[in-house]
Amino acid sequence: MTEPISTISREQALALCSRPEDQFFDRKSKDANGRTAQKIVVAFGNTEGGEVAFGIKDDADEPDPQKRMDPFVDPEAANAVLQAIFQINPALTFRYSFVRVEGEAGYLLRVFVDKGQHVYATADGTVYKRLGASSVPVRDPNEINRIAFAKGAVSFENVKLEGRVPEDVVETAEAIYLTQAIPEGPDSLAFALNEGLVDRNDWTPLVAGALLLNPSPQGMITTRCECRVVFYDTRSDKPEREHLKLNETVGGSLYRQIHAVVKRVTEILTGISILTPEGIKKVDYPPEAIWEIVTNAIIHRDYSIADDVQIVIFQNRIEVISPGSLPAFVNLKNILDVRYSRNPKIVRTLRRYPNPPNQDLGEGLNTAYQKMQDRRLRPPSIEALNNYLKVTIAHAPLASPEEAVIEFMLTNDTITNRQARELTGIKSENQMKEVLYRLRDQNVIYLDPDLRGNKATWRRK
Repeated sequence: MTEPISTISREQALALCSRPEDQFFDRKSKDANGRTAQKIVVAFGNTEGGEVAFGIKDDADEPDPQKRMDPFVDPEAANAVLQAIFQINPALTFRYSFVRVEGEAGYLLRVFVDKGQHVYATADGTVYKRLGASSVPVRDPNEINRIAFAKGAVSFENVKLEGRVPEDVVETAEAIYLTQAIPEGPDSLAFALNEGLVDRNDWTPLVAGALLLNPSPQGMITTRCECRVVFYDTRSDKPEREHLKLNETVGGSLYRQIHAVVKRVTEILTGISILTPEGIKKVDYPPEAIWEIVTNAIIHRDYSIADDVQIVIFQNRIEVISPGSLPAFVNLKNILDVRYSRNPKIVRTLRRYPNPPNQDLGEGLNTAYQKMQDRRLRPPSIEALNNYLKVTIAHAPLASPEEAVIEFMLTNDTITNRQARELTGIKSENQMKEVLYRLRDQNVIYLDPDLRGNKATWRRK
């Protein structure tokens, strides 16, 4: 999709010429050929997207940013570059615009590439990925498969489990329980075939069938598919060994695993108390938020990665870490608005259970956000960590730090910096001091003159 021609100032052009090339930005001379253009945009499409500015020389061709401008004479002169990008199959999702610079002749071409759903290759069949400021070829078939699994272009749930027999998934208690619960009461073998859990050609079970219907799928598939539940009795971001109080592994078919993990997490939380404006109380997370985030981690993870989902519980937060990057066009900005399932068979089959764990299909994270807000707690935070996704549920008030301290002081005569940090979720002692100083300046609290240093205490006015 093209955008109207715009004009930028000389200062803006110089900033573009000076911008460092990195994971998300590249620039090339107007003389770049179609193969070079394809290589860069394919690499962006196979990773996290990015921008290419054509008509600006790169560092290797011109070290002086002041001399890097190398514009096209007119938009038609860039046809070869655009044609090469349009020829990529499957088609990339991208936008482009021509830019003029004040007082300068010619045009720059800016191409913005989105992270794509597919694995892309240049016309000669080479797959590229972005690594720092370079577009590097990927020739190892296993690495190409990893990219496909990460994007969701190919799902590991469809991998055949060679050497296994259909009875491993169709003659199990789980398969019988599920099919008997379905109103039309299908035969378990017919159900597995129709839902794509067993290959129709040679009756080999697929990964999805093992995960859903075998009582111990971790013994059938080549990667890992369980959940680790860990409890650190601390609020620290870097817990020590002595803080580790529990480290358990929960397995089983996915339906049973989801229920068992949520039950275990709930049991652990009943033993944790924190400071609130009303005093010391048991932590009180919305059960729906825990349920939805755990369920999402288990059903949408990348099962090609040899690691388990981790639920790490601290005194003041829960961190749910699932293997796999965000698939296809999903990113941290649109994750609450778009829908894309890496494991559609798993999602679809779990929906057939009575009281399915993914009842609100496609609304899991939205539900978690809403329930946290209803409880006046901060919304979950989501981070992309290399090949993992981390969702953190913090037991921190939605109110501002000042509001939280004031509410606490309505029923308490004093507060310390440490109590205030525990109350608000602020980690830095100095940052908390700034909050307390602001309340002091507003004539709400004052520092007890008799208690200084490590015993410093603030009193209500």
